[in-house]
Amino acid sequence: MSAAQKRSGAIRKSKKGPSVGTGGYGRKALEGKGPTPKAEDRPYHKAYKNKELAERSAAKRGPAKGSAPRGRSTGGRSKNSEELVTGRNSVVEALRAGIPAKALHLAIRIDMDERVRESLKIAAERGIPVMETGKPELDRMTDEAIHQGLVLQVPPYNYADALETVKATISKYNKGHIKNAPLFIALDGITDPRNLGAIVRSASAFNAHAVIVPERRSVGMTASAWKTSAGAAVRVPVTRAPNLTSTLKGMKEAGVFVIGLDGDGDVSLPDLGLATEALCIVVGSEGKGLSRLVRENCDSIVSIPINSGMESLNASMAVGITLYEVSRKRTK
Repeated sequence: MSAAQKRSGAIRKSKKGPSVGTGGYGRKALEGKGPTPKAEDRPYHKAYKNKELAERSAAKRGPAKGSAPRGRSTGGRSKNSEELVTGRNSVVEALRAGIPAKALHLAIRIDMDERVRESLKIAAERGIPVMETGKPELDRMTDEAIHQGLVLQVPPYNYADALETVKATISKYNKGHIKNAPLFIALDGITDPRNLGAIVRSASAFNAHAVIVPERRSVGMTASAWKTSAGAAVRVPVTRAPNLTSTLKGMKEAGVFVIGLDGDGDVSLPDLGLATEALCIVVGSEGKGLSRLVRENCDSIVSIPINSGMESLNASMAVGITLYEVSRKRTK
């Protein structure tokens, strides 16, 4: 008897013979499942949830047509796009100015300070929804702008049609529903939203009925314009003209006199005899002034007497002075 037979429980091994192959399945099993998926592609990972939240938020907003990068309060944005005001100082100042807001986004576990508390207070008083939003989503919304955990979502401004507004105003005046003769301000080539905001503010102060901006190559009602107007855009509508020259022609046909402001005008503002009539004041950009076609469609070009050492006035200042003089003449 061999030694293996003498030991209890001994395992007897025979020589392994040839066997059928696995067809490569064994080798494939050893290859694994490939590289580890990204965190945002793993359903159980926090990054995956943040990605889903961002996609849902983007789907609700829809694409911004031709918009500039989000997160910055700049002019030249698409008229259909929303705007974001970012940063604690900017947000609280925008809320103080009464800028219309769709939502106030607040970072989760944000460090509270007086600006954040005031923003929340104003939002509660105005019924603005407050949404706790993760930092990754705030970064994505604002294109990595410095938001300090606070973002105000401003809806696109709802522009009325310029010529329809003019005709409706004239109709109300003719029926005695409006005391003062119709008064409008049209902007030709102005791109600074602060100029627009200041003009809207002056329009409100001197009882103008609407401000007209061209649809293309012109400033729009951005958050910066709202803030500069100090909320006056709530009282004076800002309207859009598909083509400013055609709109001016339509206004003249409706009985509105059109005057353009220019340093080389043929009439001095103190001698303006059209102040008591239905009137549209057109102001051009500081650099180029009135465009040729707009100038040709004005009934009169008016200049403001200034010190010879000063070449020109800021557009909003020129409008303010002209509105004051028109108002003064109308109350005589």
